[in-house]
Amino acid sequence: MAAVTMLPSSKLPHVGTTIFTVMSRLAAECGAINLSQGFPDFDPPQRLVDLVAEHMRAGRNQYAPMAGWPALCEAIARKVQALYGCFVSPADEVTVTSGGTEALFCAVQAVVRPGDEVILLEPAYDSYEPAVELAGGRAVRVPLRRPDFSVDWDRVRDAVSPRTRLLIVNTPHNPSGAVFARQDLDAMAAVLRSSDALVLSDEVYEHMLYDGRAHASLLTRPELAERSFVVSSFGKTYHATGWKVGYCVAPRALTAEFRKVHQFVQFAVATPIQAALADFLAECPQHHLELPAFYQAKRDHFCRLLKATPLAFTPSAGTYFQLVDYSAVSDLPDVEFARWLTREVGVAAIPISVFSANAAPARVVRFCFAKHAATLEAAGERLRRLVES
Repeated sequence: MAAVTMLPSSKLPHVGTTIFTVMSRLAAECGAINLSQGFPDFDPPQRLVDLVAEHMRAGRNQYAPMAGWPALCEAIARKVQALYGCFVSPADEVTVTSGGTEALFCAVQAVVRPGDEVILLEPAYDSYEPAVELAGGRAVRVPLRRPDFSVDWDRVRDAVSPRTRLLIVNTPHNPSGAVFARQDLDAMAAVLRSSDALVLSDEVYEHMLYDGRAHASLLTRPELAERSFVVSSFGKTYHATGWKVGYCVAPRALTAEFRKVHQFVQFAVATPIQAALADFLAECPQHHLELPAFYQAKRDHFCRLLKATPLAFTPSAGTYFQLVDYSAVSDLPDVEFARWLTREVGVAAIPISVFSANAAPARVVRFCFAKHAATLEAAGERLRRLVES
């Protein structure tokens, strides 16, 4: 193919292939156990898979309504009210999206204009800043406190300016697993009370909190909910990340702007999957209620395996990720260490420096424990070799 000679300057000059793709590809090349990219190695509930097939056979294979399959939007509204005490209109305040990432992108594009500022709490999921840049906005980074990755709300208050259009928050937090407490919602409300800033709350791991913690959703606080886009993920909840189905809950006026973007990014999400999710929510409402215990058992099992290694860690409070400090093993920077670990030890991880632009160096990587016990045990056996390194 001939070279392109009139290629315009890049709109994202500092963006390459995501670290998740890079590390998963390296894991495959090396035959490593992939604990890097955040996906389960087990299937969705069998009943849910059967329902998708039933709806396909029933002929529900054409476009769904742009905003979402009505029965699914109604099921989401019921779930939100049951969990968070927040009434939302299924017709006007719920939008089904192609995964959480599309919802995050559409929310940013809907409200951020050239010259606007968007506050990011770092480390931050890697899709946030590119979405801000594509909208013409400027990211204002506020570092989370180390080592617990808690929010310094005084620093957030100092970062708010007349140009602040949006604050992006994430709880439970990827990559750290930290979770908001109720006091964080109090502090956030106080910081924003005198501002017109909106909030984008990434809550895709809302059902993965451990040791008795409760999810502090922004939907539990009317003062915050009235200015927020709240994003959730069926892919995370039902072990079906490849289906790419999520949703956004927002007040009517914000949803109207959100849908203006969504209709030209995705338009509609796969109809039989939406119909199946609606049925499954009605038939098996206990599934998401049982997830904390399900994933805590996996976290605890993985942490027991890690105790036999020289890796240091504090058990994750939420998500299906576990951070480890490898200072006792290597002086390599985290990106180099993650590559070395994949090639030489046979376990792939994610370096957390890629989630921050200006973070101080730290010898920390992230593992995903959403795996079968046998996968975790095989990884643990390989990681034990670090003692001999």
